[in-house]
Formats: sequence, C-alpha cells, structure tokens
Amino acid sequence: MTVLSDRSPVAFQDPLPASIDVVVIGAGVIGVSTAWFLTQAGTSVLVCDKGRVAGEQSSRNWGWIRQQGRDAAEVPIAIDSLNLWEQIARELPEDVGFARRGILYAARTERELARFERWLPIAERHQLDTRMLSGAEVDELVDGKPGQWVGGMYTASDARAEPFKAVPTIAKALQARGVLVRERCAVRSLDVEGGKVVGVVTEHGRVRANAVVCAAGAWSTRFLGNLGVDLPQLAARATCARTAPAPSFYEGGALLGEVAIRRRPDGGYSVAASSLNEHFVGADTLRYFSEFLPALRASTRFLDVRFGGDLLARLFPKRHWKDDEVTPFEKARVLNPAPSPDAMTAVRDGIAKRLPKLANVPIVEAWAGMIDTMPDVVPVMDRVAQYPGFYLATGFSGHGFGIGPGAGRVMAEMVLGKPARHDLTRFRLARFAEKGKTEVGPGL
Repeated sequence: MTVLSDRSPVAFQDPLPASIDVVVIGAGVIGVSTAWFLTQAGTSVLVCDKGRVAGEQSSRNWGWIRQQGRDAAEVPIAIDSLNLWEQIARELPEDVGFARRGILYAARTERELARFERWLPIAERHQLDTRMLSGAEVDELVDGKPGQWVGGMYTASDARAEPFKAVPTIAKALQARGVLVRERCAVRSLDVEGGKVVGVVTEHGRVRANAVVCAAGAWSTRFLGNLGVDLPQLAARATCARTAPAPSFYEGGALLGEVAIRRRPDGGYSVAASSLNEHFVGADTLRYFSEFLPALRASTRFLDVRFGGDLLARLFPKRHWKDDEVTPFEKARVLNPAPSPDAMTAVRDGIAKRLPKLANVPIVEAWAGMIDTMPDVVPVMDRVAQYPGFYLATGFSGHGFGIGPGAGRVMAEMVLGKPARHDLTRFRLARFAEKGKTEVGPGL
C-alpha cells in the first residue's frame, strides 16, 4: 500500500456536466456508497472530490467491517452494511479482500470484560452471533501469548476488507454504470435559488442538480460553516501501519490490549494503537469544547489533545469565502498527516507484549488519517433544513468504512424520498441544539 497524496496521479477525470440529478461531495466510502444506490435507482450522479477518491480516511482505516460494539442505533445499519459489503464485493471486477473472519475484543481485566458484556443485550436484541469467550477460548482463537486474557467478546460473522483498494474499485464500477467521478474538483459552495438548492459551484464551474449530498468527512464543518450551518465536529489523527508477510495466528480483526490488528490479503497484518486518537487544538476545539465534554468524561481515551504543528493557522482558519475565491479545499487537496510517533511506539510495545509471532516481523509502512469525530461518536445522516435539497452524511467517528454501504443506502433513499428503513432519530443534525448536552451511547 502507498497512501494517496496530492502528488498521486489523477485516476478519475470525467467531464463536468451542465446538469445532473444528484451531486455527491466527497469520494470516500460514504460518498461512493451513496452514488452506488442512487444509480441503482436510475438516478444520474456526479461525485466530486477536492483531492483523490478515498484519498483520506476511507483508505487509511483499519479495514474492519463490524456489527460488534456499535452504538445501539447504528446496529441495524451495520447489519445491513455487512450484507451489502458482501453483495457489492461479489459484483466488483476485482477482489477487495472482503472476508467474514470475525472481530474479537480481548479483555485484560474483569472490569474490561464486564464492559464488553454490558453490550451483549444489544447483540441479543438483533440476534447477532456475538458471544462471550473465556480466557482459554481467546487463546485458542488467537495463537499468541497464552494466559494473558481473562476473556473476550467475539462476533464470528463480522468481516474485513482492504480499504486502499475497496473504495477506488467501487468508484471504477460506478463509472462503468454511468456515474461521473471527478478528482481535483473542489465544490466551493451550493448554488441556491429562491431558498432551494439547485446545484453546486465547483472550482471548474457550476453544475445544476436536483439534490446535493455532502459526504466530506473531516471537511464537513468548514463547508457547512461557509453556509451558516453549525456542525460540532472535530478531526482526530489516527495512525496505522502494516507488517511484512507473517505466519497466520488469527485471520480476522482484533483488539488485543494496546494493539489492534487485521489480517491482510498480502499475508501481513495491519496494526494500530487500539485507543490513541490525537486531536490538534484549534478554533473548533474552543468552539465545541462543551459539546465534547461528556464524551471526554466518559472515556479519557476518546481524544488525546495535542498543541503541535501549525497552531496559529488552526486558531485562525478561513471560515468564509465567495464562489469565485480559492477555498481551503483547493489549498489542502489531501489530508496526509505524518504518523504519530507516540502511536507507533504504542504499536511496537503492544506487539512485543501481546503478539510474540509478530515481534520480529518488520513494519514496512506507516501512515495516518484524520477521523471526522462527533461529540456523541455517532454520525449525522439527515436533511439540512436551511437548504431544501441539501443532505449531510458525516461524523462517522472512525467507524465509517464498515458502515459505509448501509449508510450510503440510507442517504440514497433519503434523497429519493423513500420511507426510512431504519430509525434515524439519533442521527439528526438538530440533536445538539435540541438536547443542550451530548448523549454518549453504549457503543464500545
């Protein structure tokens, strides 16, 4: 794997149409999944990305496709998404590494095991195959260092796929079905007439459209802010790495104390620090601190606060621009942060402590991405009331890859005016203003 950057060759450069049924802003997993289900319904779609298809977190994540441990409101969509991943993978011309190999959370202490067990009623409610394991059963499942686990939680039907390959492969399949996909095409703003959205203004010109879906990930707050819409979202750096090919000791995804792993089709493992996401303080930190405080109180591991980098630029970002101005999206095509030294230290320490079979296997590449994080750690999937014809799907808080197809179908059906197949109350945009305080759910 080589992570995408602004210097990566442009692979998608379809012409910009004068008009289209729907414009999707953002070519990550949520955007391309929304386009997938829109085009299935006979809707014409243009997907625009300021940088590269899956250039940011959609290609940089762990590659887990899980039902286990999700917020209760997300579980029905996650179940749907897992089945859709399997279906889409069969339809694609290339293998994207989809395989149901299970997700394991191993517990180091009785307290940790009890926290996992508190999620079990949610699994039972949805008839998932999630089960609690003894320490001996964890040792049998993972051929690692025996005797270090008191137990665990395991969902055998959960799956994995290869992030850097999956979303671009879906985008290629979309092109074959008539969807227009264009990289290096920042959407600067909405085109609005009579209070209704009638299209978008891109850096290359206007496109008329009946509806617009914003799936811009960590950039969503800035895009909406220019429109006068408040979205309490912060970005957090998450670091991941891959090893050279290694003997197989577990074929799925697992949280193993300090380290998270996933078996890769190339014979190596993706590895990450299990709970180290770093937020770099900026203007939005101060603006939304009270919104995020309940999540920070619920788990001190939720975000690690950092002050490094270009602090001055983060404290004074450009928030407003005109349609004919160069925007922040054109100045930073692809967020390509350096891997966190602290996270890489945690990965190496975790491997040495927990996984002796990986201890002498080289780490051949490390990378980082920026997660779009919400105060209650669940996304927004909703209409934007101030702009009829405008829809928002963002804030998937590091869980977007697995739930992508399910969320894409939710958004496509919303745009098409179909009845919602899931209860979307928890994902409404107005929830922060309505409640006055954040409700952190029972997800793990």
